[in-house]
Amino acid sequence: MGNDLGMPRRVVVTGIGVVSSIGIGIDDFLAGLRSGRSGAGPITAFDTTGFEYANACEVRGFDPAAAIEATDPARLGRTGQFATSAARMALRDSSMSVGELRSRRSVVSVGTTNGEGSDFDNLTAQQLSRGPAELDEQVAARVNAGRLSTGVAAEFGLTDVEAISIPTACAAGNYAIGYGFDALRAGDADVAICGGADSLDRKTFAGFYRLGTIAPEVCQPFDVDRKGILTGEGAAMLLMESADSALARGAHIYAEVLGFGLSCDAHHAVAPEADGLVRCMRLAHEDAGVKPDQVDFISAHGTGTRANDVTEAAAIRRLFGDRPPPTISIKSMVGHSMGAASAVAAAACALAIDREFIPPTIHHRETDPEVGLDCVPNQARAQKPRVVQNNALAFGGNNAVLLLGEYPGTR
Repeated sequence: MGNDLGMPRRVVVTGIGVVSSIGIGIDDFLAGLRSGRSGAGPITAFDTTGFEYANACEVRGFDPAAAIEATDPARLGRTGQFATSAARMALRDSSMSVGELRSRRSVVSVGTTNGEGSDFDNLTAQQLSRGPAELDEQVAARVNAGRLSTGVAAEFGLTDVEAISIPTACAAGNYAIGYGFDALRAGDADVAICGGADSLDRKTFAGFYRLGTIAPEVCQPFDVDRKGILTGEGAAMLLMESADSALARGAHIYAEVLGFGLSCDAHHAVAPEADGLVRCMRLAHEDAGVKPDQVDFISAHGTGTRANDVTEAAAIRRLFGDRPPPTISIKSMVGHSMGAASAVAAAACALAIDREFIPPTIHHRETDPEVGLDCVPNQARAQKPRVVQNNALAFGGNNAVLLLGEYPGTR
């Protein structure tokens, strides 16, 4: 399918919605990226008694009623509130009316790692203390991860829609965006609202803490003194449509989705593997019709652990050679928001293309010689990126790489 000539349709981003620890809404998020704002702080989402240290990048001051219009926020868990709020923001930003959205064939895809992780925490505590008969029925009803995508569809009154939640852990955001991109370029959908969402929960924090990968204070990707990740939370949703549709509507085009690649090397349960990431990046470049020397910067997975940073840097150098493009990690600012991570990064990449800058890697003191990358330390860089690569790696060797580019004629 595609256009009348049977060619794949060009797909563009015309709406962005973000809930993050450095900004809620596109303007505040953009300001946070430009200024190198840190979302790190003490955890308030759950009891951290017994942990030696407990910082995270928590979304503060979030009011779901500020964005959600048609759904009772109490019927959604915190992750669902993030996803639905970000989707509503993206629709508003696109200048597409709800009526027009309903008139078009649409896809909603939301990536996640934990779904309603904090609800699971609470239900577990209830069961241990009072038994299964005393579980909160409303909380139990909303924990199904599939409700993240159906909740977005319900917010807009979409009844003839494909709604899918994709649980590919920390690469899920890119997976979800790629899913919508495929549907659009094949002509199977007219509009796609895609991204990722996750919220802080005790289970995830405790798991990474026991692995010894939680940083005491801040996340320092690629730094010689890095000490691990900070868990984070939030959501980012992109509204995508064909370039022809966007031009006909007179919509603002942030960026074009050029292509993506997926791979699953199944090398190790938690350790990344360079060969698998190299294969995934090559697949993404082939799909996008992009050569390595055309990529202006890489938004790395960049978790701030030795296992990730050294492996990811080695894979980048193998594909890009001795002079890879600037490679940044916004996890230094927003932490690791699990299934939302690559979607939040994709939003940052689209904004970087549109507003002509490269976000910084903050909390940076000295680059690890084994990494050897230009990570744009501490201050955003004025530059006009035309092609940007967004990496996402997940446990089990799930890799997803997305390529975004400047759409011709938008400057």
